[in-house]
Amino acid sequence: MCGVVGYVGDRDCTDVLVDALSKLEYRGYDSAGIAVFEHGTIKVDKCKGRLSNLVEKMAEEGKPDGHCGIGHTRWATHGEPSDINSHPHGNKRVTIVHNGIIENYKQIKDFLITEGYSFVSETDTETVAKLLDYYYNGDPMETIARVLAEIKGSYALGIMFRDFPDRIFAVRKDSPLIVGVGENENFLASDVPAIIHYTRDYYLLEQNEIAIVKKDGVRIYDVHKNEIHKELNTADWDVDAAEKGGYEHFMLKEIHEQPTSVKTTITPRIAEHMPDFTAEGLTKEELKSYKNIFIVACGTAMHAGMVGKYVIEKIARIPVIVDIASEFRYRDPIIGENDLMIVISQSGETADTKAAMEMAKNAGATTLAIVNVKGSSIAREADKVIYTHAGPEISVASTKAYMVQVSIMYLLAFEIAYANGKLTKEQCEEYTTMLEEIPEVIEESIALKEKCQFLASRLINADSLLYIGRGLDYALSMEGSLKLKEISYIHSESYAAGELKHGTISLITEQMPVIAVATQHDLVEKTISNIKEVKARGAMVILVCDQDVDIEDGVADEIIKLPHADQLLMPMVAAAPLQLIAYYTSVLRGNDVDKPRNLAKSVTVE
Repeated sequence: MCGVVGYVGDRDCTDVLVDALSKLEYRGYDSAGIAVFEHGTIKVDKCKGRLSNLVEKMAEEGKPDGHCGIGHTRWATHGEPSDINSHPHGNKRVTIVHNGIIENYKQIKDFLITEGYSFVSETDTETVAKLLDYYYNGDPMETIARVLAEIKGSYALGIMFRDFPDRIFAVRKDSPLIVGVGENENFLASDVPAIIHYTRDYYLLEQNEIAIVKKDGVRIYDVHKNEIHKELNTADWDVDAAEKGGYEHFMLKEIHEQPTSVKTTITPRIAEHMPDFTAEGLTKEELKSYKNIFIVACGTAMHAGMVGKYVIEKIARIPVIVDIASEFRYRDPIIGENDLMIVISQSGETADTKAAMEMAKNAGATTLAIVNVKGSSIAREADKVIYTHAGPEISVASTKAYMVQVSIMYLLAFEIAYANGKLTKEQCEEYTTMLEEIPEVIEESIALKEKCQFLASRLINADSLLYIGRGLDYALSMEGSLKLKEISYIHSESYAAGELKHGTISLITEQMPVIAVATQHDLVEKTISNIKEVKARGAMVILVCDQDVDIEDGVADEIIKLPHADQLLMPMVAAAPLQLIAYYTSVLRGNDVDKPRNLAKSVTVE
């Protein structure tokens, strides 16, 4: 969603805020703004568009001069992207930045209008700023507590009171917020990359905890003004991990990081070539006890769950239901005791996924979270957590986060199958050993990038295209199609190959691209039959298949031959070339690869 930052210390506040916001633009880039204490007043600079627009504006008009302030980069929800709707919001007494959605803002706004307040923006955030001003009595803590009692929704707030020019206040509910701790300087941020250049140490704010951030220290309280003493966390990854490292885009860098990320994720969960989740509190006895498994996620994470479903059902023979989180919440699902819900989220803050998990917990099911961000909301609230070790993923289009999610789904499938007696110890060892070797095979598939770049040149003028596959290949096609459409802006859909003749084949026109994935040996012949159907109707076919598959001449216009792996693991091998095709198509079309329009990295509202 949006990115929130804050700083108190001896450095030039504007420079620090701009630098921190530059690390959070993946959370939103419809507008940017800062508020800085300058000579006893709060000076606000903000504008529509990228952070670079704000920097240019301040270069022309002069930047705020001070040592304490807050900043924001926006992904628009209430109100179109505009200078007026940009954050910060407030007045001479109170100024705030906000990530989240205030659900009852209309009722509050109507009340404040009757009290003589006027509004200039269309945002829900301005309502909170005005409500703070309405209740302000000289005591910021008491004022914040009264406001929290009235607002409903999600929020991470950075707050400045004119009467307290040496500090900023922060509070969160359902939206992420951390407090960075430095030497004679302290920070506020939505995510660690924003402050890693300055400090590795930080506090995670819990629900409705209020932080007072000053140059010489940080104090955290509950809404009743009771001080809370928290554990200080330390980021365990390098500063360079949040930089491009010589690659043209973060997405390309993160594609290349996938072999290492997979290895880093699975290695701690393997002992003597067997899955081992004892550190996460998952025993074979417990995994054996579940009657049904539900996998709930959104977007790319849901596609990782689809791979998990196919593999768990195939080798463990346990029914698995995969649901889009937003749909799961509203279809009155049948879930309860003796069921396991696996929720998958890169950020650990996805609002719909979090709400679905809470529903499952209330119904008595066990919840298992697969997340990348330590201390995130979903991680803290799930019964059990498996952390993926992808490191920070900056590009909005997920690549390495998807790959590590899939790798965990495989390990879980092997463990569940073994626990239920569907795999012998020798079979489980064999599968796990193949998974241990898969990073090297992924490396080989990434080396096909020149071929992928050429294929992208054949797609850039397309108006629409299809991805097709069967079984695991269909699950992978869903992710390949999403990657292409979200960063190239070409309309793309994925279909089970056998469904083409039930309506979709009517869309095929002369030279329309169709990307067919055929890595499952027992389904290759049927998929090739479907390829011939679309080819006969004029399609331009790109086939992605195992190098060991014999393909007769003329079946496809272009072929990507993948390095060999067991067919069960081929989705991990084939994913990288599909990511690269999407990446190069976007590059050749001149798009902003890392920041596709209308999208944000972390969706923390419904």
